[in-house]
Amino acid sequence: MHAGAAGWLASRFETSVTRAKQCNVMPFVYTGLPARVVFGFGTLADLANEIRGLGGSRALLLCTPRQLRDVQALSIHLGHACAGVFAQAVMHTPIEVTERALIALRECRADCIVALGGGSPIGLGKALALRTDMLQIAVPTTYAGSEATPVLGETRDNIKTTQRSLAILPEMILYDVELSLTLPPSISAASGLNAIAHAVEALYARDANPLTSSLAVQGIQALATALPTVVSAPRDRDARAEALYGAWLCGVCLATVGMGLHHKLCHTLGGSFELPHAQTHAVLLPHAVAYNSAAAPAAMTRIARALGVVDAAQGLFDLARRLDAPRSLEQLGMSRAALAHAADQALTDPYWSPRPIERERILLLLEDAYLGRRPQSTSTPQGDRHA
Repeated sequence: MHAGAAGWLASRFETSVTRAKQCNVMPFVYTGLPARVVFGFGTLADLANEIRGLGGSRALLLCTPRQLRDVQALSIHLGHACAGVFAQAVMHTPIEVTERALIALRECRADCIVALGGGSPIGLGKALALRTDMLQIAVPTTYAGSEATPVLGETRDNIKTTQRSLAILPEMILYDVELSLTLPPSISAASGLNAIAHAVEALYARDANPLTSSLAVQGIQALATALPTVVSAPRDRDARAEALYGAWLCGVCLATVGMGLHHKLCHTLGGSFELPHAQTHAVLLPHAVAYNSAAAPAAMTRIARALGVVDAAQGLFDLARRLDAPRSLEQLGMSRAALAHAADQALTDPYWSPRPIERERILLLLEDAYLGRRPQSTSTPQGDRHA
């Protein structure tokens, strides 16, 4: 490049950086993801038409063993549009289960995938789509939010790894609020807190942007408002609808920005120690937020306001207590002796964090979560420990 042109570009860059620092809206990059979303009551009845509308004709239905009866009823309703049922989906998407599902997919000659349930069948659907590039439809029954993301977490030899690709993203999400009415309060609470975690980390993600941050605040507000009613009155249709809508917003946040420390810890504990996914999110979230509170004060203010509290970490802890969600790793069956190993694994290929990731600090975080301690206030000096 000509020296004069290079100098001109350098001058413009310096001017642009100066102006950006003076502007209320910082520069950002946002990538919208292609997906059809149908949201309402009784929408499952139109699944066959949606399959045809997307170009499919014979769907393999995926679910967990517990959901088999409901999915068998759905297969009868779909008639010729159902090629078969695979009811072996489990948490953390083990590679060996995906391989069995691939055999079933080929044998029934399906041309599309329908995953009905929570993160387990939806994760399996993503794993199949990644390997076959087959059309997939997600029908969520929990608040996991996985259906809205191009992210897949898979487990091999007790190690969970994640990858991101448009081939993983479902082409369609069909939300039927009626399907969530029978979700037990305990699972609703943990699943809802899992969804909130997606929005919380989006607010201090390295690639945060104004649109995602706005959706994150809306998602946290919707879930924080709806979940207490969902737990106390599980068949309240308005509360269920608001919670499911909030979960979708939070899932969109996870889809458009990177994951942070909280998700790395959850993937580590889930994949290596077989802890339940949503419940692990519920336990760890207040502590991961406390860890990053001093490094991301603007995000913490927005989280606290969305929750209607003063302190983000303590507000999340109190919400979990109000919902009677698990608040300690010990409750989930974690061994205290395994915490050091978990801390070591968390530092292996770490996700980005606004606060530097230090092993001893991570170990303290895990000890707090193990015992179910109240997280430290943002005003507490970093060197202090609570009783």
